[in-house]
Amino acid sequence: MNITIAETPTVNHPVVSSDQWLNARKTLLAREKELTHLYDQIARERRALPWERVEKNYLFDTLEGRRTLSELFAGRRQLLVQHFMFGPGWEQGCPSCSFMADHTDGMNVHLAHRDITLVAISRAPLADIERFRQRLGWQFRWVSSHDSDFNHDFHVSFTPEEMAKGEVYYNYGMQPFPAEEAPGISVFYKDDAGEVFHTYSTYGRGVEVMLGAYKLMDLTPKGRDEHDVPHKMEWVRHHDRYESGPIAKPAPASGSCCDAHV
Repeated sequence: MNITIAETPTVNHPVVSSDQWLNARKTLLAREKELTHLYDQIARERRALPWERVEKNYLFDTLEGRRTLSELFAGRRQLLVQHFMFGPGWEQGCPSCSFMADHTDGMNVHLAHRDITLVAISRAPLADIERFRQRLGWQFRWVSSHDSDFNHDFHVSFTPEEMAKGEVYYNYGMQPFPAEEAPGISVFYKDDAGEVFHTYSTYGRGVEVMLGAYKLMDLTPKGRDEHDVPHKMEWVRHHDRYESGPIAKPAPASGSCCDAHV
C-alpha cells in the first residue's frame, strides 16, 4: 500500500513524550532501512546493466590541449562526467549545475582512490569555462566539447530545430525543456585494451546524486524548504551571489537554466 504523507508544518508541530518520540522514531527507522536495502538493490542492478561501446573519437578542449574521451580518464578505469549546462555565448554557467559542482572538489580525492576520475563537460568555449571556474574558485577539471557531437549524442544539448518543435529527447523520452542545454551525469569504463564503454547516464532528478547538501536538508524540520512551483530550484544561486545575513533572502529571480528537473 502506498501512503502519501503531506509536508508537516513547523508551526504547532506535535510534541510528545520521550517514549512516544522513540516509538515513532523506530517506526521510521524500519522504513529507512527498507529504503537503504532498496537503494543497494538498485545499485546492483545498475552495475549489471549492459554496456555500449563508444565508437566516436570525441575530442575536447582542455588546458593541456586537445584530448580524447579516453585521455580524460587520466590513468583510471572509470570516468564520471557531469554534463554542466554552460552553452556558447552564455555569460555564466547554470546556477543549479553550479550547486552540484560545489560538491566536487571535496569528493575528488576520495573518488580517485576508488579508480574514478570526475570531469565536467560543457559546450561553452574553454576560455569562458576557465573565467567562470576561477570566479567560483573551483579546482576540478572542466573541459569544452565546443566542436564535438558529444553533448548532442548524450542528449544534453539541443539544436534550434529541436527546440522549435516544442519537445526534445531528454531523460529517455520526448518532453518540453526550457533551454538548449540540459543537466546529466554519464559514466564510462575503459578496459585493458583501451576500449571505452558507456555504462550509465542519468538525467532530471537523477543528478541529485551529486547534491549532498540536499540529503542534509532532508533531515531537517523544514526540509528543502522549496516553494510549490514547477521549478523547485529557483532559490539556488551561484555561491558568490547569495545575500549575506543570518538567513539569506532570495535574490531576484535568476531564471536558473536547469530548474526543470523532471
